[in-house]
Amino acid sequence: MPPAMTDLLDIWAAHSPLAGHAPDQITVDFLLPTGIYIQLDVPREATIQHIKLLLWKQAQSFPLFPALGEMESHMFECVNQAAVHEELEDETRRLCDVRPFLPVLKLVTRNCGRAERLLDSKIGVLIGKGLHELDAINDQEVKDFRIKMFRLSEERMQRVQMMTCTEWLQACFSPQLEPPAATAVTDGVNDRAADLKVIIHFDQSQDSASLKVPSCYTPAELMEQALRKWVTTHGPEEEAWGGQHVLRVSHCLEFLCGDHPLIQYKYIRSCLQAKEPPHLTLVHTNTVKAMFDKEMTAIGAVVSRRSSNPPLPLPPKRRVPTVSPETHQVQTCVWDVSSPFKIVLVKGSKVNAEETVQVRAGLFHGTELLCKPAVSSESSGQRASSEHTWRDNTLEFDISVCDLPRMTRLCFAIYAVMDKVKKQKSTKNSHINKYQTIRKAGKVHYPIAWVNTMVFDFKGQLKTGDITLHCWSSFPDELEEMLNPIGTIQTNPYTENATALHIHFPEYSSHPIIFPPFDKVRQTDGRPSRDLARGGKKFYIELKEIMERDPLSQLCENEKDLIWTLRHDCWENFPQSLPKLLLSVKWSKHEDMAQLQALLQIWPKLSPRDALELLDFNYPDQYVREYAVRCLRDMSDEELSQYLLQLVQVLRYEPYYDCALTHFLLERAQGNRKIGHFLFWHLRSEIHMPAVSVQFALILEAYCRGSIPHIEVLKKQVEALSKLKSVNELIKLGTIKNARSKTKEAMLTKEAMMTCLRQSGYTETLSDLHSPLNPNVQLSGINVERCRYMDSKMKPLWIVYNNKLLSGDTLGIIFKNGDDLRQDMLTLQILRLMDLLWKEANLDLRIVPYGCLATGDRAGLIEVVSSADTIANIQLTSSNVAAAAAFNKDALLNWLKERNSGDALDRAIEEFTLSCAGYCVATYVLGIGDRHSDNIMVRSTGQLFHIDFGHILGNFKSKFGIKRERVPFILTHDFIHVIQQGKTGYTEKFGSFRQYCEEAYLVLRKNGNLFITLFALMLTAGLPELTSVKDIQYLKDSLALGKTDEEALKQFRQKFDEALRESWTTKVNWMAHNVAKDNRS
Repeated sequence: MPPAMTDLLDIWAAHSPLAGHAPDQITVDFLLPTGIYIQLDVPREATIQHIKLLLWKQAQSFPLFPALGEMESHMFECVNQAAVHEELEDETRRLCDVRPFLPVLKLVTRNCGRAERLLDSKIGVLIGKGLHELDAINDQEVKDFRIKMFRLSEERMQRVQMMTCTEWLQACFSPQLEPPAATAVTDGVNDRAADLKVIIHFDQSQDSASLKVPSCYTPAELMEQALRKWVTTHGPEEEAWGGQHVLRVSHCLEFLCGDHPLIQYKYIRSCLQAKEPPHLTLVHTNTVKAMFDKEMTAIGAVVSRRSSNPPLPLPPKRRVPTVSPETHQVQTCVWDVSSPFKIVLVKGSKVNAEETVQVRAGLFHGTELLCKPAVSSESSGQRASSEHTWRDNTLEFDISVCDLPRMTRLCFAIYAVMDKVKKQKSTKNSHINKYQTIRKAGKVHYPIAWVNTMVFDFKGQLKTGDITLHCWSSFPDELEEMLNPIGTIQTNPYTENATALHIHFPEYSSHPIIFPPFDKVRQTDGRPSRDLARGGKKFYIELKEIMERDPLSQLCENEKDLIWTLRHDCWENFPQSLPKLLLSVKWSKHEDMAQLQALLQIWPKLSPRDALELLDFNYPDQYVREYAVRCLRDMSDEELSQYLLQLVQVLRYEPYYDCALTHFLLERAQGNRKIGHFLFWHLRSEIHMPAVSVQFALILEAYCRGSIPHIEVLKKQVEALSKLKSVNELIKLGTIKNARSKTKEAMLTKEAMMTCLRQSGYTETLSDLHSPLNPNVQLSGINVERCRYMDSKMKPLWIVYNNKLLSGDTLGIIFKNGDDLRQDMLTLQILRLMDLLWKEANLDLRIVPYGCLATGDRAGLIEVVSSADTIANIQLTSSNVAAAAAFNKDALLNWLKERNSGDALDRAIEEFTLSCAGYCVATYVLGIGDRHSDNIMVRSTGQLFHIDFGHILGNFKSKFGIKRERVPFILTHDFIHVIQQGKTGYTEKFGSFRQYCEEAYLVLRKNGNLFITLFALMLTAGLPELTSVKDIQYLKDSLALGKTDEEALKQFRQKFDEALRESWTTKVNWMAHNVAKDNRS
């Protein structure tokens, strides 16, 4: 990364009292291909095109101008803020938006067609990695994947061109639907469909109408009524306004497509629950057709251009499979090679150790060690040298080449061997002690670096020859024999300083050795499944007990043998037991593996929720993962969106770019704009991580090429976030400069922020875009007067936007720069899932899972929940003394009374009761810590909700070694005061609340395996409080998995009573928090 350039920030940031008065002109250095250097003052907000014109005019008076040739055959190149070369092909961009690291532009000659370069440049800027970087990677796997994706993307765009307007609308702006079972709403008297009051707005008209229709009506029936009302009120002469229409949710781009009952649309349902009338807008199909035509034109320009271009990618028929009857090259099947597997250690370079060094190597299939690890001799390198060699440099493994599974990974650890006595003196870093492993008397081993690689390449060919592996130096908390099998198989891209391990894969045959194709694997299994062993009643009971265990439970060898022996029983009676069967296969025996593949072909489909577990690291087999993806295809778009976060993370477990999961995600993302939006941001937010940078960039490039109209929409969001980041950096800079005078600092920095946001360069970029938090919401512009920055360390921006589609509606967004939001995003996703599971069980606990999206390296957005305030503010408003505020039990109820009266107050208290129950259970199960009165909020409608999830899975805050939080969850007496409607001893209401909590807890218990799976799939994401299986153990304990419902309920009731009994400690903590907050302000 480049060094901090705080002074240069002022050039691009804006006119501001902090930066001084930034000039309208910027002095830019231009480097020409003729070797001429020109310095020129250019307007700060000029477009690249305008700057090129100015340069061309100036260059005429310099030598060698005729040698430049045509202006259009050149473009600029710069070094961007990420210290990467960026080609400025899109010349409509302004220099202040490009924000080069230094004001230096290099003029370069274009190599190919302008239009192709323009598209490549746009994709490169959008995904955060220039495509020229991918072009430069000398890796056949990368090249093959890009060629294949290029062809598939073009075919996809051609299919989109064949879509009707209705099909396109469904794909881009389809509504969210509730499951049919959960949607029946009756009037409670005659069991007929309840009536809905709907407010209909008419597009491009100020008029609106109120209609009462049955909830079982379809959108078409509602439109018919609305148009009839229009004609009634406006007369027959206005009937021309009729014609074809579609219904849109008034505040966003969500169209009520399809002929489902109104009550099945999620938006309608949420309005009904909130006792508010739904607002729908009648939009003429001509408006929709104009949007459709615009997108088709964008696709047409690219697709027609490509098809008329001669240099097409290689057609598929030219690509011959590795194993094919047409191949003339003789190949050897790996199953015919009985030699033991071995590798040669050539040398280790840049090894950061003065001591002797050893290498440990292990062969893994998932987390299963296939044989005993091989260990090198101690190195014979010079103590002062960073190069090490080994006398016995051949590592032989106790496994034959023929028994290596297709997905075998070879894992290395390089470690220093030190005398135990010398350890204290020579160890410079004390933190390394947590990695130490004593291997033999008097010796201590310290890991230095690790690296993993696949034994077979992406075509299934056994690797041969010399390979250099650049290692990683950061170790996870848990190591397997000092090895890190769950780690990436990508090598460290920062090769300059990385420890390098040079190895040699020997040749076992004069011909390439390949893993057999699927057909040959199937032929190896001679026994039909019906001849497999069956167990009696005794074994059935034992098998049932094993299958009911949670995913964290370990299987002993006897249990694995039993499961494998009775695999036919598993297939017949316990199809959901497939994960445990797979863990019982001896993957180091290719005969067993072949039998498993045969069984997999007839195995019944699992439900998508159960199939998610098969994407865990424990199940690396290609055919198992393909089976899992086949099961996932049954997911609805809503369900897929629910689990998208995990599905993106498990891409890290895929050793090869071209895999079933990647294809599945791209297909669904390109078929549904909303899924595409979130897939883009989940990948884009981690593009800076070296282990996944290339993989995620390849998938993002493929998505963009297959979703051309989406590029401009996403590009606008990326540019807006870049502007918000520069505003945030300006504020941080200002607060540092004026740290001594707090009042002056606040005034100057707020003024600087306002001035910055009002500049044309900022207002244009920050206006007219789709919200990254919800792509169906269109933001028109910023309401500058209502914007501010928050007073926490990273100075988050509080930005208020106007809704483009609904006049008068505003939306609050918090932009954070410097905080990792991924843990918050995971917690909110799990809360959303809990809400869904409770609703499936007819228990609506009014959860508020607000929007949260990580958009980059420690950057992201959080949705502001409207009409809500923190418990701390509610308490402080009602008391003049901060210390006493926390003990005022009437404050919360009075606050709700001020905002609600009569029936509305009863509804608000019911909302509070339900939501309080939901969050009590959720925070207990997830072990959410650091709960104080500033991160618990209440809406004016009564809904209570929690924010800020920096501590989860029981990682509670402590001070002086004492845990500050001693309660299982927050249940204070002022909460109970509201639940009991302010009446002492109103046990009926409190009894209902307790009942809600217990019901909610039992629902989550039933889905305990799903929660464990979802957290397990996030293990390699790098979240600070989710790094090992031990962290997930908290969930198993809190859900009391392995116990009966009665035992679990008894445990929960004890925790509930404890929370009630110890609520005074919460009050004391809150008092301390309020006093500290009062002193800071």
